[in-house]
Amino acid sequence: MKVDKAVTASFDIDPQNGFTPICPYELPVPGGTEIVTPLNQQAEFAAIRVVSKDAHPVTAIWAAGDKGAPFTDVEGDNVDIRWKMHCVPGTKGFELIEGLPDTADYDFAVFKGVEPNMHPYGACYHDLHNKMPTGVIEFLKCRNITTVICGGLATDYCVKLTVLQLLQAGFDVIVNLEACRGIAEETINAALEEMKQAGAKFMTRTAELEAS
Repeated sequence: MKVDKAVTASFDIDPQNGFTPICPYELPVPGGTEIVTPLNQQAEFAAIRVVSKDAHPVTAIWAAGDKGAPFTDVEGDNVDIRWKMHCVPGTKGFELIEGLPDTADYDFAVFKGVEPNMHPYGACYHDLHNKMPTGVIEFLKCRNITTVICGGLATDYCVKLTVLQLLQAGFDVIVNLEACRGIAEETINAALEEMKQAGAKFMTRTAELEAS
């Protein structure tokens, strides 16, 4: 798969410890730590490298606990279901997986889910209705990016929503399956089909990339 490096960005979507077995009491995705090498490899084919990070407050209204179990409904315009608390700034879960660059070494970083009453999945908008941009789309367009290679955690949630948002914004999007891990086979397959129908391209191995 050939890409023009000058107009290509690499997007590391939520590659945080909180989504790996390193933090088993948060939201561990099986094999989550295995995405580091392919993410670093795909970045070699891009002029721009961006990252997104969940940055959740301990006061989040969607947090599972006394008020409700995980995956139960939550009332609010920008929340849907409850999750175990994860990726709180200042904790191990918030940090990027070892082997990735420091956050400050990326060209652009998105911090999402900062508000206690908002739990977005996609990295391009702060809300669930795609009305409050995080700025990453605008940043990429200002840098004349036309193609975005995506990988991260988890395939069936934040990766899927970010890819759909980028496609809607007019980018050509390549999903690097080697650089993704998901939660459950059923929801992963559904996510892949949804992304495919929206126009995403897929590669199973980072080695498929070629510079044009």
